[in-house]
Amino acid sequence: MTQTAVGWHIELEFEEDAHRTRAAALVRLSDGSEVRAHGYASRHPTDSAQPRVGEEIAGARALNELAMKLLTKAHDEIDEVSGRTSYPLT
Repeated sequence: MTQTAVGWHIELEFEEDAHRTRAAALVRLSDGSEVRAHGYASRHPTDSAQPRVGEEIAGARALNELAMKLLTKAHDEIDEVSGRTSYPLT
């Protein structure tokens, strides 16, 4: 039987104006640390207003940055314990 050891909840918040959407992502890890990231989307003046699309793009970019920061954190921890340089997947 598989048991869940931990669970993460990722918070995403959005700020929008007429032409730009900003997303802020936050995850709190079980070691007590927090990882934060941001993503942006810009609407061209000739495009129709579609706030949901801006949120999806900005949110995806914030989550992508969050993923990269988590990979970096994990590899830094591997390096610290092992005393050698690990090579992250990019």
